[in-house]
Amino acid sequence: MRVLVLGSGAKDHAIAWWFSKSKLIEGLYVAPGNPGTTSFAVNLPDVDPSDKNQVLAACKENNIDFVFIGTEGPLQTGVIDHLNKNGIETFGAPSYALKLDADRKFSREFAKKHNIPIPDYRIFNNEKDLSEFLLANKGKIFTIKPNDLSPSRVMISSSDYDALFSYGKHLLEKGNVVVEDHINGKQATISILMDNEGYFILPICYEYTNREHADKGKGVSTGGMGAICPLSLEQSDLDMLYKQIVHPTFKALKAEKLYYKGILTFSTLLSDNGPVLVDYHVRLNDPATQAMVPIIKNDLCELMTAMRNNTLKNITLQTTGNSTVAVVIASEGYPENSEVGKVLWEMPQHYLINSINNGTLIFFGAVEQRSDGLLNSGIFTTGGRAATIVGVDKNIMLANSRVYKSIDLVSFDGSWFRSDIGNKFFETVTEK
Repeated sequence: MRVLVLGSGAKDHAIAWWFSKSKLIEGLYVAPGNPGTTSFAVNLPDVDPSDKNQVLAACKENNIDFVFIGTEGPLQTGVIDHLNKNGIETFGAPSYALKLDADRKFSREFAKKHNIPIPDYRIFNNEKDLSEFLLANKGKIFTIKPNDLSPSRVMISSSDYDALFSYGKHLLEKGNVVVEDHINGKQATISILMDNEGYFILPICYEYTNREHADKGKGVSTGGMGAICPLSLEQSDLDMLYKQIVHPTFKALKAEKLYYKGILTFSTLLSDNGPVLVDYHVRLNDPATQAMVPIIKNDLCELMTAMRNNTLKNITLQTTGNSTVAVVIASEGYPENSEVGKVLWEMPQHYLINSINNGTLIFFGAVEQRSDGLLNSGIFTTGGRAATIVGVDKNIMLANSRVYKSIDLVSFDGSWFRSDIGNKFFETVTEK
């Protein structure tokens, strides 16, 4: 199988690395790719992954059998539909299904119609109504987020009127905003591969989205600062997640003729009153992808073949039995105003190859390789999240130790990271 992965981020790097381990892969290309994907794939740096004509031309030139799209840009510009129309098989949501992710009002109405539990919510399109609502409910914790597709999932949860209204005003400049009741509970990210007849559940992750340490559910949310995998849950909790959210959603997609061959990610909370769906994503989450991929033993090309044949439901997930802790290295100012153009300090070359034998993996994100002279050569940052470092070991505690021992492998002026990823899953707090 000759495969083209679209994207240049850390989750695209992780997916391409998963493909590279397949015994069925005959050619692996990444457009545009990043400095890490060059070690096992052919980068196509001049191909814009969101330009459907450029992507189609690259498929024809390189005899591509299958295109994998796990990121939002190419989905929004109709690359899936264009490739399918021209006989190229794809993995990703077509335009008719994007509203599950790109229109929160639609996704919440969809969930309510099919009895899928969600937080109470309101949609606002003007400052006056938003302000009046927040003032009338002063002191209550709300989560406020854009109604449309947001690549970085930036949102805030707060009980402070000024913080909520200020952020709401900012979002209203671009479109409607969603204000939801804040729900306490254990976060769980569930991703499934879907075909026309069923689905294949990937390992469940816990994601850290707050910028601040301690992750108490308040403050500025980012695109993701870390993740652990697998998330250990009681069987009763798993059963409720599948019975009340995952399976009803698949049935509803079939009923509404919205199903497709691709990914669907569920951001969920396990509250005292049961599971709650927070958001749908018709794409993979970052950094959940980087955390889950290293422990999956299933051949990705075999999964794509099963999806082609509508037999995904017959495949059993196989994992290594290890655990992972993924930590994002971010730029100063992220997520609001990320500084860019910082050169990454030199790292041992063998880490660019991502040999899992040493228990540490690096998946590059918003960086690029420059080679235009001695003083301006190396890997430079181009955005907020430069890389994800993943520790792999027998349990969360050991994986946490591995990742933080390697945390300085990706460093640059102003770089920062959360130092508490995974802690809550192995630390014991003794009350005095």
